[in-house]
Amino acid sequence: MSFARPDHISDLDTLPRMPAWITSVRVETLEDVAFLSGAALTHLHLVLGRDCVPETLLRDRLALRAAEACVGFSGRPERAGALRDAVHLLRPGDLPGPAGETCLAWRRATERAVSVKALNRALSDRSAQTIAAWLDAGQGAPVTQAAKVLEAVLTEAHRAEVPALILAEATLAQALGWDHLVPLLAAGLKRADLRKRGDDLRLACHHALLSSVVEAVRLAADLARRVAHLKTVAPKLRAKAAGDAVEMFLTRDAVAPSALPLPDRAARRLCDRLVDLGAVRELTGRDTFRLYGV
Repeated sequence: MSFARPDHISDLDTLPRMPAWITSVRVETLEDVAFLSGAALTHLHLVLGRDCVPETLLRDRLALRAAEACVGFSGRPERAGALRDAVHLLRPGDLPGPAGETCLAWRRATERAVSVKALNRALSDRSAQTIAAWLDAGQGAPVTQAAKVLEAVLTEAHRAEVPALILAEATLAQALGWDHLVPLLAAGLKRADLRKRGDDLRLACHHALLSSVVEAVRLAADLARRVAHLKTVAPKLRAKAAGDAVEMFLTRDAVAPSALPLPDRAARRLCDRLVDLGAVRELTGRDTFRLYGV
């Protein structure tokens, strides 16, 4: 296994803190909110650049939150637990259902570097040409670009909230120089915001980013601490392929024992051992069909 260096914990201690003035000032004008959301995004950029932050895991957990928001926009009742079940407990030949498809779309969108091909994989019901055309709608500063793409998709394809938000997030990521999509807008927007246009939509996007970035920074710090602990206890694991199993926990929001590279009984024992060590959590509260995550 190859895990944390001895200086990993000190790296955690130096994670930059979000300046209080970014979240304490109450502003409503587009100019002021744009300034604060830009400052928040700059701070998140610094956090994502730290080696101790498990960016792949962070993106996967933020993808779950984005999916939950989108399912809510469509009026469906599924929440995070049901979405995890729909994705991670699928058997060969099963269909994930509408909510599961939404969750899978967000996960696929975050897995690979942003490109038309990768976005087409996530949004397989849209052609690559259509995706490229929608992405071209974005012009201006990063959040303005994202808002214009969001507006273009929703104007042309009503009730296409998932493609619209994924492409807006992809536009924002590219404008900020990020290789991968980091879901931020969906969890911060309200259903009514998706009916707005022009400056009203831009203002809503800035507000959404301001709240979502604060939560993403908090989550990044929390996951960094949890991952550091998992890496610390990993050498205590005796099971064969334990290292490969741990790597899965380091990159995925949730893991079913059946997905681990171990026999079924050994996989369940490993998960129980990690829970006893405080390295992972059981996420469902059930006695069977359990899921585990950092």
